[in-house]
Amino acid sequence: MANTVTLTAADGSTVQFIDEIKASGGMKDVYFSPNRDYVVAFFRGSADAATRERLSVITTVYRDRIFNQIGGDYWKNLFCWPTAMVEHNGRLGVVVPFYAPEFFFKHGSRNNDMLAIKGREKEGKWFASPSNRNKFIDQRELGNWMLQIKLCLQIARAVRRMHSAGLAHSDLSYRNVLIDPSTGRACLIDIDGLVVPGKYPPDVVGTPDFIAPECVATAHLKRDDPQRKLPSIATDRHALAVLVYMYLLLRHPLRGDKVHDLNDPQRDEELSMGERALFVEHPTDASNRIKLANVKPAELPWKDTAKMPFGIVGPYLGELFTKAFIDGLHNPSLRPSADDWETALVKTVDLLQPCPNTACEQGWYVFDNKAKPRCPFCGTAFSGPLPVLNLYSSQREGSFRPDNHRLMVYSGQSLFQWHTNRNIVPNEKITEAQKKRVGYFVLHQGAWFLVNEGMPDLMELPAKTPVPVGGKVALEDGKQLLMSREPGGRLVVVQMANQ
Repeated sequence: MANTVTLTAADGSTVQFIDEIKASGGMKDVYFSPNRDYVVAFFRGSADAATRERLSVITTVYRDRIFNQIGGDYWKNLFCWPTAMVEHNGRLGVVVPFYAPEFFFKHGSRNNDMLAIKGREKEGKWFASPSNRNKFIDQRELGNWMLQIKLCLQIARAVRRMHSAGLAHSDLSYRNVLIDPSTGRACLIDIDGLVVPGKYPPDVVGTPDFIAPECVATAHLKRDDPQRKLPSIATDRHALAVLVYMYLLLRHPLRGDKVHDLNDPQRDEELSMGERALFVEHPTDASNRIKLANVKPAELPWKDTAKMPFGIVGPYLGELFTKAFIDGLHNPSLRPSADDWETALVKTVDLLQPCPNTACEQGWYVFDNKAKPRCPFCGTAFSGPLPVLNLYSSQREGSFRPDNHRLMVYSGQSLFQWHTNRNIVPNEKITEAQKKRVGYFVLHQGAWFLVNEGMPDLMELPAKTPVPVGGKVALEDGKQLLMSREPGGRLVVVQMANQ
């Protein structure tokens, strides 16, 4: 039986751990606390002053800045943030909360857990490959496409919060993000390597597949060379775009079949991920397309970019993929911010439509505003009229402008205050009262209705006919509904698609 070690952390708290290595990463050894409510991770090698200072600031100043502000409790679920710094036998370590239960595999892999993953943590890499998902991962762990979008939203939100505090993760990848597709939850880990620009430089260059092209292209230079590009907020933005693309499309945006050096595989890799990196779906340069002849059956249909183009993610995310992998791939200043991804993901959730095919593996798809909408995953067409709500908001009394935001209707779909008022944003600052549903949609005898549960101002225009709370209003093509008269209040114009 291993000994239990008791220490006093830098903040004065008592820390205990069982003196037995339970996990090892590239830089740290991990030990469990007796109650398994936290772990202690010790860095290998002797402690240096710079590392000590960085860990001290991450566990105090920056922790306080994120968790002790308005909405601070929200972040406890999205970050596995170190709580204290410790030192033992000349080694520095951090105390980190134990991962939440949903971030461990509940079910073994298929074929009698041939991968022995039951009980292991759900690193995102397990879920980013179509062959893993198709051949190994238990169906109950996979969730659906709506939940994939929601976990991407949580990742974007966590990165946005980190960047707004002036911090870069430096190694954002599917190894350092835990995800649970069955609940749509995500959590950023390995926070102890955070980069404070201009103060604490990065310990690592990053994880292959997620390192920004400018870092790959200058990796041969010495660390202190002014031309060398090191991890930063700009390189995090590249990694975030890759993560969202991989989780939604199950392929890498740069790993096509273009060969840059036939004789030197290492040089070929450096060029394809670095100075000559090229989007596999580039609209005018098809030289890096994924060739179907090289694709395994278990990777289909995801690696078939003609059948599953990135356009299936909808207009908001599609625009950001263009900015990230065409405009900003070699120009970091043009990359979308985490805030851009968060906004686009929220708006994309509002475009989702349930697939009518109950056997469809993805269950949801983004409505593409075509005359005949159909699920891109299983090919099932939608039948019957389909209301789409186009949202407008007032900058001043009586004047409404389009918000470039639409809400798809389906039976049971909910309406919330962030739909009725553009000044309410569904993020960590939202109040409990603002989370309450204010209406829902129902299909009754072939007609669509909006049932008013909490909109005292709801009225039909131009006649200004009130729709009382508890009442309902039919959704017909061209109908205008004023949902709120407060500043930022929205007007809805109904469009009937698939007539």
